[in-house]
Amino acid sequence: MKKKIAVPVNDNSVLDAHFGHCKFFVLAETDGEEVISEEIVQPPPHEPGVLPAWLAENGVTDVLSGGMGNRAIQLFNKNGVNVFVGAPQLEARALISGFLNNSIQFSANYCDH
Repeated sequence: MKKKIAVPVNDNSVLDAHFGHCKFFVLAETDGEEVISEEIVQPPPHEPGVLPAWLAENGVTDVLSGGMGNRAIQLFNKNGVNVFVGAPQLEARALISGFLNNSIQFSANYCDH
């Protein structure tokens, strides 16, 4: 199954705990458990509702995040994008690999807005 996974990351390509204020996103196209391509992109300036629309327009099917506000989750769902919150703070490649082979666990959403 093909997916395009987005992970908000910091300068070191490690999951950024605050989705809305990350410096970059790793966008990985996958087929089954294999990553076919990967790119690091800079998001547009943070404003409510911008990132869900922007990522959906870029073909993202799944977002792996530490924490995310409920409004953003609702906007992603409205655009047909799956959201997984409470991701462990790992390097993006390790997080994506663990997601694809079901070897990581997601905890509670640690964003309160």
